[in-house]
Amino acid sequence: MKPSLLISDYTYHLPDEKIARFPKIQRDQSKLLYYNKGSLRSCQFFELPALLPEDSLLVFNNTKVIPARLLFQKKNPKQPDNVAATIEIFCLEPISPANYEQCFGEQESCIWKCTVGNLKRWKDSLPLHKTIMEDCILTASIIERYEDYLHIQFRWTGGYPFARLMELGGAVPIPPYLKREATEEDSRRYQTVYALHKGSVAAPTAGLHFTDNILNKLKNNTKVKLSEVTLHVGAGTFRPIKTANIDEHLMHSEPFSISRDTLKLIAQHTGPLIAVGTTSARTLESLYYLGCRCLNNEPPTVVEQWEPYSDNSNVGISHREAIEALLSYLDRQELTTLYASTQILILPSYRFKLINGLITNFHQPQSTLLLLIAAFIGEDWKKVYDYALTHQFRFLSYGDSSLLMR
Repeated sequence: MKPSLLISDYTYHLPDEKIARFPKIQRDQSKLLYYNKGSLRSCQFFELPALLPEDSLLVFNNTKVIPARLLFQKKNPKQPDNVAATIEIFCLEPISPANYEQCFGEQESCIWKCTVGNLKRWKDSLPLHKTIMEDCILTASIIERYEDYLHIQFRWTGGYPFARLMELGGAVPIPPYLKREATEEDSRRYQTVYALHKGSVAAPTAGLHFTDNILNKLKNNTKVKLSEVTLHVGAGTFRPIKTANIDEHLMHSEPFSISRDTLKLIAQHTGPLIAVGTTSARTLESLYYLGCRCLNNEPPTVVEQWEPYSDNSNVGISHREAIEALLSYLDRQELTTLYASTQILILPSYRFKLINGLITNFHQPQSTLLLLIAAFIGEDWKKVYDYALTHQFRFLSYGDSSLLMR
């Protein structure tokens, strides 16, 4: 049964000056709020290795932010001096080829699901052109129009992979609430140091605080294990909840992948499982429901928004049984990686199946991310956010961090 909650119960006053517009000069010099079963204290992020419980398994999201904002100039012959209008095409996810790696490797043409800024100036739907290099001209054409997005076909000359065109001609899609243009520094700092697989249009911001030094300390700590998943973060992460009742909100879907080795590690792990970021948390929790699908002889391809709240057939299935079912599925299919997508919406009344800890930033009022925090630590979310507001913590993507332990 879908939970019936009012979004107005999950808000707080966020003064504008509390929003971090720019990152700290050094990643690990950010503050860290340590919450452990009700207790609170202020730390620095570089203290994280000493705060982790013994036998912890940290799971990172190794997705990489792509320069998804492509700016085109469209001249208007009816305007004096043929003044050009700027049209922004924001690439959300690949349509053809649908596989990210294949799409980034295309050398002539591909189709993306996009939103378009200043779309009213593109009424005639004539192709737009952008010179990337002397021998490379990128052309954008509208293929299909939908209510909230378009399908855009890109064609180009020069034989370069599409990923290279994005690197040369695109801009980093920093969050809209920063209320500024992206800088050259953002291309480096709005990216984790362990980013690997291209595909996100928003950074998994909990990971922005990690440095190579901290990661090396964790890797050299025999009492802590590290592993990775890949979930490509979509623009829907910034979508506000506009309905009074949360059960009327449509959650966005995001693709993810996880290796067989990581699944096996999770299945065998008996200590605390700590998600680095809400995207890692959503991926890990989704594994349980995919495993249950396997046990019910269904393909483990997607977790729907309300699946955790509407299906009682999973009662009694442990998280280990669910993960082992996924391992058996991969073995039968002779696969080494599980590819799926999740639309899971984690909110109060959700029962966590896998994670015991969460490293995360401080999120916007009335957001799906704040709902996840409220689900994880209950009503204490108010105490955590009040503490952060009164102890000079910086908020949102470039803000400070927290370690939350249940």
